[in-house]
Amino acid sequence: MYLIAESGSTKCDWLLVDQSGNYMDLYKTMGYNPFFHSTDFIYENVTSHKDLGHIAVKVERVYFYGAGCENKDLNNIVKKALEKAFTNAKVFVDHDLKAAAYSTFDGETNITCIIGTGSNSCMYDGTTITEVVPALAYILGDEASGSYLGKKLIAAYLYKKLPKEIAYDFDKEFGLTKEMIFDRVYNKPNANVYLASFTRFVGRHKADPFINNFIMQGMREFFEYHVCCFSNYQEITVNFIGSVAFHFQEELMIVAKENNVKIGKIIKEPIMNLLEYHIKYQFQQELA
Repeated sequence: MYLIAESGSTKCDWLLVDQSGNYMDLYKTMGYNPFFHSTDFIYENVTSHKDLGHIAVKVERVYFYGAGCENKDLNNIVKKALEKAFTNAKVFVDHDLKAAAYSTFDGETNITCIIGTGSNSCMYDGTTITEVVPALAYILGDEASGSYLGKKLIAAYLYKKLPKEIAYDFDKEFGLTKEMIFDRVYNKPNANVYLASFTRFVGRHKADPFINNFIMQGMREFFEYHVCCFSNYQEITVNFIGSVAFHFQEELMIVAKENNVKIGKIIKEPIMNLLEYHIKYQFQQELA
């Protein structure tokens, strides 16, 4: 049995398949990011999952693609945990950006973007993945992402800039004080996930001009930094992965039109598309 895992900072999908790529089951856990999670934490969390723990010894290969897995040292934090959890498996760990590129590839060079808890982009020609600018994470970057939208919403709330009706709804739903927010953002782990948790609230109020303005601002910043950085961005298809791209695709399409960008796929969860790529390009080559 093989496991294909696609992990953002918020959640991870684990797809169990046989050697031919036939679907067997799908499991969900929290997301694992080596910037925030240690080897021991990842190991304990994975093995505490009833279903993953039950099949662990039967798994022969694990293909893990995760947020934050962008170099050997960071990848090894995850790899060591998975090798310890899946003792009979050969473990491959790589960046979630690669999973995004694989899941949208249709044989032609394209740009693939992630807009979920965080945001990023790359170009893939079937052989080489090219990044022009780095992802700067939730403090310096992550334009248009869930953490970006949550940060904008909370700042506006604390600055008392939210429209009265929206501020009232925010108080009613969350009941937060400045001290509570500061504690979660500055003292507790996974601040990016906490900030992104407010994205649904933003989505419910996106028709309000104030809220819509910072959604559009985020989308425009994302296109400026992460799409228009490619010299051929108006000549090839641009695809999107992630829950924010999916749920805010109306705003995304408006900004794409402003930049004369041709949008291809917008996929909320890429795990099944990632399986198709592995069946077509990966499994047979590795088994040969």
